Order: sequence, then structure tokens, then C-alpha cells
Amino acid sequence: MTSIARENNVSVNTVQRVLGSCSHRFLDSYEYLPAHLAFDEFKGVDRQLHFICLDGDSHQVVQILRTRYKKNLLKYFGRFSPQARANVRTVTMDLNFYYQDIVRACFPNAQIVIDRFHMIQMLTRSFNSLRVKVMKTFDKRSRQYQLLKSPWKLYLKKFDELEKVHPRYNWHYKDCLTQAQVVTEGINANTALENSYNLMQDFIQAIETGNTQKLKSLINCKDQIGTLMHKTLLTFKYNLTAVLNGAELPYSKMVVLKASTAKLNKLNELPLAILVLPIS
Repeated sequence: MTSIARENNVSVNTVQRVLGSCSHRFLDSYEYLPAHLAFDEFKGVDRQLHFICLDGDSHQVVQILRTRYKKNLLKYFGRFSPQARANVRTVTMDLNFYYQDIVRACFPNAQIVIDRFHMIQMLTRSFNSLRVKVMKTFDKRSRQYQLLKSPWKLYLKKFDELEKVHPRYNWHYKDCLTQAQVVTEGINANTALENSYNLMQDFIQAIETGNTQKLKSLINCKDQIGTLMHKTLLTFKYNLTAVLNGAELPYSKMVVLKASTAKLNKLNELPLAILVLPIS
């Protein structure tokens, strides 16, 4: 207590009061788990990545653990009764492969849900990598290079949100174009870039509308696309059921985490010894 008080410039009584007010967070009951969970990691006060488990319905923090390694997570969830683990229906996560192993080992009735934000992030990164690769094939003074370089953020927006009526002059490519015209001319510089952009846009729309049949078609796309985009689609294909669950079910890890940001910020103000539970 004294060392914690000294490190945080407070009295020992203050430390005791804070610990008392937070104690309910660390008294685990291993007889119940929410029906819908979300797994992720976050950077704690010691700048290390820690594991966090959230309730997908109430957005409450279920548990924060010092470590995010597979053997420790299996040990933690293995403490829960079979009835508690059987109560879990969905677990939302990114494409961390061992999180899926944990779900299969610990939660016999749970569906794996890949969160929508993570899928879209993978696609946009794949497209952006190809955009840079294509851009570098042109002379830096060329119109094509400037169209692909300076307005790069436009390529990552949904096409429906681009300005299509009021053109604006840009001194980089010395022309007056709408945002939609910039993107259209830019992607026309390369067939693979155009195909990848259209696939990304269609995928985002299918995710937002929950169109699983369209997603299946896009994942099995045979068009010429970038190498990284192709690898991303192969990853989605390998995890097809979980990816389709992400589009179809109303659980998104990022929505849950945003709702919990304030809670995490408050927890991060506490010393690490209070914040993160070890696996004993």
C-alpha cells in the first residue's frame, strides 16, 4: 500500500479507499458468463498488451488479464463451470488464430464472429498497399502519380460519400475535379487497382447490409487484384463461417470497445498492480 501511495503521490488511506471501491471488479464468480463475449487486447499502463473480455450486450468489462497468451487464457476460462461456458453463444474477435482455438476449446455452443471493423480495415490496408505500389510505377511529375498520391484519403472513403457535384482545383495535378472524378481517374490507371477498389467498395456495402451471398461471391473473386488483397480474401475464405457471422449477427467488437473506452481510461489511471489480474 505504501509503495503504491508513494508512486502516485497520494495517502495510504486514499489507496485503501480506491481499492475498496474497485474490489467488486476483481471478485470472480466462475458460475456465470454472458451469452455474448468480445475478445481483444489493449495497451496498459506499462505499455504492454493485455487481454480484455467484454460483455457484448451490456458493454461491461468481464475481465482484464495481465497476459494475452493462449495457455494463460485457456487456464483462466477453464476455471468456469461447464454450465457457465455452455451459456456463451457468440464470441466476437479479430482474426487472431489462437482466440478461435480458445473458443473451440472452452465454449462448446459459441459461434465465432469476426468483427466488421477488422475485416474492412484489412481490405483498406490491402488496397492502400496496391495504390502505393501502382503510384510508384509512374514518374513523380506525372498526372497519374499526383492523382494517386496527394488525395490518398479519398480512395479509402465510401464512393457514395465522395463529392460529385462541386469540383475543386488542386495544384498537385493542376486541374479542377470533383472527388469522385479524382478517384475514378486514379483507379483507371491500373486494371488490378480498379478491380481491387471496386471489390473493396462492394465488400463494405455487403458488410453493412448483411448480404452474405454477395460476400461469398466477392471472397471467391477471380478478377485480377493485388497480391495482398488476394491474401486477404484467402484469409476470409479460410474463416468463411466466422466472417459471414460478422456480417449477419449484430455484434461488433469495435462498437463494444468504443462504449467501454471511458471505463478503460479510468482504469488506466490506476496502478498496474490494481488494474491487471495475474493468472495464478
